[in-house]
Amino acid sequence: MGALRVALDIGGTFTDVVVYDERTGRYRAAKASTTPDDLTEGVLTALGHVVDRAGDLSFLVHGTTQGLNALLQRRGARVLLLAGAAAADTYHIARGPRTRLYDLHYRKPEPLVPLRDIVPVGGRLDASGAEIEPLDEAAVREAARRYRDEGFTAIAVAYLFSHANPVHELRTREILTEELGDGLTLSLSHEAANEWREYERTSSAVLESYIGPVVQRYLTSLTGALAERGAGAPLHVMQSSGGVITAESARRRPLQTLLSGPVGGTMAGVALAETLQRPDLICVDMGGTSFDVSLVVDGRPDIAPEARLEGLPVLMSVVDLHTIGAGGGSVAWAEAGGLRVGPRSAGADPGPACYGRGGTEPTVTDANLRLGRLDPAAFGGGIAPRADLAEAALARLGAELGLDAAAMAEGICDVANAKMAQAIRTITVSRGIEPARFTLVAFGGAGPMHSVFLARELGIGEVVVPRFPGALSAWGMLQSEIRRDFAEPYFRLDADLDGADLAGRLRAAAGRALASLDSEGVPPGARRVRAALDVRYAAQEYTLTVPLTAPDEPASPGFRRRVAERFARLHESRYGHANPGAPVEFTALRVTALGDLGRAGPERVPPAGGAPVPGRGRPVVFAGRRHPARVVAREELRAGHAFAGPAVVTEPTATTVVPPGHRVTMDSFGSLVIRREGK
Repeated sequence: MGALRVALDIGGTFTDVVVYDERTGRYRAAKASTTPDDLTEGVLTALGHVVDRAGDLSFLVHGTTQGLNALLQRRGARVLLLAGAAAADTYHIARGPRTRLYDLHYRKPEPLVPLRDIVPVGGRLDASGAEIEPLDEAAVREAARRYRDEGFTAIAVAYLFSHANPVHELRTREILTEELGDGLTLSLSHEAANEWREYERTSSAVLESYIGPVVQRYLTSLTGALAERGAGAPLHVMQSSGGVITAESARRRPLQTLLSGPVGGTMAGVALAETLQRPDLICVDMGGTSFDVSLVVDGRPDIAPEARLEGLPVLMSVVDLHTIGAGGGSVAWAEAGGLRVGPRSAGADPGPACYGRGGTEPTVTDANLRLGRLDPAAFGGGIAPRADLAEAALARLGAELGLDAAAMAEGICDVANAKMAQAIRTITVSRGIEPARFTLVAFGGAGPMHSVFLARELGIGEVVVPRFPGALSAWGMLQSEIRRDFAEPYFRLDADLDGADLAGRLRAAAGRALASLDSEGVPPGARRVRAALDVRYAAQEYTLTVPLTAPDEPASPGFRRRVAERFARLHESRYGHANPGAPVEFTALRVTALGDLGRAGPERVPPAGGAPVPGRGRPVVFAGRRHPARVVAREELRAGHAFAGPAVVTEPTATTVVPPGHRVTMDSFGSLVIRREGK
């Protein structure tokens, strides 16, 4: 086994890679163009930039958006849904609330399975899980025949109350395996989401089956290619929850990989919160295609038990991310005499006009290049941007709007910044959180170019640009642990709670969760477990997840009072109000098993020792004026170096732009700390 810990993050434009050498304690980062037609090719190319021999790997993890892209582009599997005959239309009836109340054109999200592909299956359980009517096994066998004859590629099974008793779903799997063999892509709702809401549980099972074949083919291809090159370390995959699992586990539970790539940046924020002693962070990741925002509060990621993707609910632990279509490749265009930027992206092929790959429409990257904020000589990914192509694209759009190329470029950046600032407000201000009390952590290939402008608009006084910002999501994956999440229904009013019974249930669930780490290769001494409860005010709909100190805490005196107080504090924080003393009820118990496979520690940079700040001069445009700016390569900076803007800091994975009125200091971990002058 080697000594290199490697993480890869596959983005829409670039595949980023970070390697940590356990022998020297040093990091390296690189990037390669993403290859949309065969992602494995881009992964292996990026890996080859930092690793000479695959046998040198001791740990390999990557984030993939294969499943998410299949959903967004609606190119997943054709799914046959087996639903209980008594509630076969649940998936299409969905929920009644209008998410956009005054939108006259609102339509419910389009389901992934049409009504004609839903098979009603007889058999019924009551709400406690007791059997009322036996499973109609003949209907299941007829569904298997239809699967063979009509070209389906995956099956989802979701029966009423299977969260209370999965016996009918388990028997259905046995029958389908008898009829169709072991290679079937099959999702049972109680395994995809063992929770009580029927529509959401069904949606989760359908979504897992829908993306399953795409994710499984990709992971099989990549693990095979790595094995051919002599890699002995198992491949791991980032989960939506911020933990990692083996590729084999991801093949079995592809739903967990849906937000695999973006959450790596949040986990990097968690590691930075500890290292930099800044517990509250707004993490912004601006890549070539999208802009992702997430929070780290009190040093922990903001994790939700449910997400909505393309309007479809999915029940799983997921880092709470807000994503918009705004990236370096976002295309600028004119509509009704006004300027629009994104969400359409030039992507990796052809890419921005300045890439010289055939793109002709101006993008955010073209705008930054025209303003002097990008250095063509320091651009990574094997690309040498051409200023003349950017100028021509901007001039064509400017002619439509009556602006020259420079004004057009600043207008594009201003519009993009406004969209991104609004995305940050959505995840902070709209939830009663004041962004000014946070530090803004900027990463992604384009994030550090825009971060100070965003902070200025939101009243945030400090921006941190960590090392390897263009590959920080990959770096964050090296800081993560193995994680397995489990949930089960538990309905009780607080007045009816039996603490000993609840503690027993939690201890049993914790034992199963810890045992699940056997397949992840985690030594017994490196395992731990967390427990939590979903709590709500009696008769309300929405719950909050309240952490417990240990699985057996409910058996201790005063538990009901303590958990009610924790719930009230969380409710106040999330919704701005609480109702102490009101009856509460419990709806689910949750346990999380965590396994430590080692992590890449922080690397300190050498001190400046009185050496002058390096750099050269170049004009850069800010607010319509050309300013003489310092341009410095980040690798030449040392801890303690400080200088005032305007400035541009270049490196292979990103560019940091510091407008006038701000000052930069490099700390001992190599992070650029940017503050407004006088603050």
